[in-house]
Amino acid sequence: MTEIQVGESLDPLGDLESFESMTATKNRAKVGSARPSNLLYTYGPGSTMDLPSFTVMPAGFDDWESIWRRRPGQPPRVHAPRLLDAVRTHLGRQVAELRPFPWAPKATAQSKEGDDLGVSARVFPQWMRCTGCDQLGPLTRFSYRNTNPYRPDEARFEHEKCPGRRGKPSKRPIPAVPARYLLACPDGHLDEFPYDWWVHQGGNCPSADVPPLKMEDRTVGKGASATITCTSCGSRRAMNEAQGEAGAAKLPRCRGRHPHLGLFEQAGCVNRTKLMLLGASNLWFPATLSIVVMPESNVETAASIAADLLVLVGPKRVEKWQGDLGRWHEFLEDEESELATLSKEKLAAAVAELLAPPPSQEQIEEQRKNFDPVSLLVPEWNYLQREPLGPHHKADGTSGLILSPPNGGVHQKLAANHVTRVLAVDKLRKVNAVLGFTRIDEMERANDVGKRLVRLARDGRPTWTVATEDRGEGVYLQLDEEAVAAWETKVEASDLWEAHRAAHERNFNARFSETAKDVDPDARFRPARYWLLHTLSHVLIREMAMYSGYSAASLSERIYAWRAEEGRPAAAGLLIVTTASDSDGTLGGLVQLSESGNLERVMSRALRRASRCSSDPVCAHRTPKEPEDFLHGAACHTCAMASETSCERANRFLDRRFLVDLPGGQGFGFFH
Repeated sequence: MTEIQVGESLDPLGDLESFESMTATKNRAKVGSARPSNLLYTYGPGSTMDLPSFTVMPAGFDDWESIWRRRPGQPPRVHAPRLLDAVRTHLGRQVAELRPFPWAPKATAQSKEGDDLGVSARVFPQWMRCTGCDQLGPLTRFSYRNTNPYRPDEARFEHEKCPGRRGKPSKRPIPAVPARYLLACPDGHLDEFPYDWWVHQGGNCPSADVPPLKMEDRTVGKGASATITCTSCGSRRAMNEAQGEAGAAKLPRCRGRHPHLGLFEQAGCVNRTKLMLLGASNLWFPATLSIVVMPESNVETAASIAADLLVLVGPKRVEKWQGDLGRWHEFLEDEESELATLSKEKLAAAVAELLAPPPSQEQIEEQRKNFDPVSLLVPEWNYLQREPLGPHHKADGTSGLILSPPNGGVHQKLAANHVTRVLAVDKLRKVNAVLGFTRIDEMERANDVGKRLVRLARDGRPTWTVATEDRGEGVYLQLDEEAVAAWETKVEASDLWEAHRAAHERNFNARFSETAKDVDPDARFRPARYWLLHTLSHVLIREMAMYSGYSAASLSERIYAWRAEEGRPAAAGLLIVTTASDSDGTLGGLVQLSESGNLERVMSRALRRASRCSSDPVCAHRTPKEPEDFLHGAACHTCAMASETSCERANRFLDRRFLVDLPGGQGFGFFH
């Protein structure tokens, strides 16, 4: 678990833990902890993380550097050259490494090995409301209390000498909670709600320079139900006036604030703001890339070697030595670096990569625009086409991949249903890296990713980004390409497929951001083979959870489904894996299911269950018709949908009619 720490430069009250002379009742900086996967996909930099008594925002990477400097030597690195190259495409060539979260394991719960590490965070929002008297104000008006070193969940802000709502002062401090209204804009800026400005209709209080405010909230579950009151002049204004299109016109323009970086945009921001509730699902969308590390994907490129050189020698020596390979080689030998064994040609190519002029902003934007996420899957697909060398094909130690053919080969019943290849993935390593985040619209719903992707460092050019390593096991299954191609041609000429395509176009036009208007909706639509493999993956995950010892939410999918194009062969396969940052992802339950008889039994039962649903015939006949714009057909939470931790497409592009023949399903079932 990675600790969340409120640091001295971040917390307006200061990091009181730095005062060594304080007693055992001192306030502490540690306020909570989270798993690395949570910090990557749910509570990354720029998001709001709910703690029991208040909310914090993990800070940008600039503030993480002071955490790393507490340990001697270079920070640890995550080795994944192919993923690093993809990250550099989006963030620039100055990105030299992938780093894990600043965390160290502890021998016991009471030991202090990792107390100096943690993720820096800010208290945000910094306007609080007293639960005893409704006083509304910045957190400097409240007292911070966090004295138990083993109970960071008890950290809280309190209102001392609270007068109460009826004028009866409390004998004990009363907890204060975050005021839950924020302002956001499509370019990723986030700001406190201007309560003083709001209650005075955009003006100033006539009775006081710093007027005392109250937030009265007597109802629950009705949106912006609070009322703001100035106790000095008596002005009152309800928060529900800020809701909807009419309310948006009453809000101030965006100030261009990035609270995770502690700055405002110098050029300001021209966008209108939008009222957001703390914890809203569209307040923060992560932008991430991930790969399953294969041996070929682990081969160093000139770009990745250049990144290693830059970390080792630093930019000043690069500028001083230029192309003097003798000095480079001498330095690498003196440092006893593994890079000293590089051939002269590889070293020259890496140095040339370092000395090349940085790409212009236009070139970076073009790289981002042309980046195809499928390019991360192609090397994995190519490697999975190889036959394992013996009963266990162990890759190099860095990739950590172990493949083996299943006992008994491919079952004859599976072969009759066009399953041509099955592999047991005894061990694998998956690496996930964060690029940034967006607000209001998901990254895939915007077309100007370069503008909408919020930066993670103050200068916009981070020299590293955070990554997590997950280890686990899995089962790989591949379908016959000729059978899939013939089936795909038949399906994509049908009225059912046209209904799905039209629904996707309506969904795209209704839900995608304004910046995506010039995008062809069909360019974001998945081919029929993807629907087939995606639906198959979901029904297998549901069935495998009953036999593998894992919960369905801990199993995830990786779909290889695309037509042949220049530079890459056609693909029709899926990988069901369980991955975790510890040994819980490698219990062996999935690998057992890859055995011939086991897999045939699991798949037969999965397809049999897919032919029935307790919501039939409604589910079996579900076809989107105008104005409906849902992105699934005969699929619901009873029969084919999976948890968000399992599905790579948020339960879109699913239809049981493509797996098996259903009553009235027009005979499109791939399996018989």
